[in-house]
Amino acid sequence: MSVSRDFTKQLAGYSLTTAQIFYRMPDHQSLIQEFIWQDYDQYPEFPVLKKFLDFWQEKIEGPLHSVFVAHRKLIKPSEIRLLDGEYHLH
Repeated sequence: MSVSRDFTKQLAGYSLTTAQIFYRMPDHQSLIQEFIWQDYDQYPEFPVLKKFLDFWQEKIEGPLHSVFVAHRKLIKPSEIRLLDGEYHLH
C-alpha cells in the first residue's frame, strides 16, 4: 500500500491553502472576476502560491486586483502517533 502524495506533504509541514484571487478582465478593466486556487503549501512563505501568482502575472492577461489567502493545518503533531508494530485481523 502506498501513501498518498497529499498525506506525505502534510507530514512535511504543508497545509491546505486556499486563495481567492480577484483579477480584472483583459478587455474590460472595470470588470473584476474571481478565481479560487487551492493546493498544499507552506505557511507563512507560501512558495507554491507565489510560484502560481508569478506564472499568472507572466502568462495570463488579466491583471491581478487582490488576493486573499486562508490555510489550515489538517494534521497536527498531537494527532500523529507512531506504532510499535503492525497487527492483522483475519
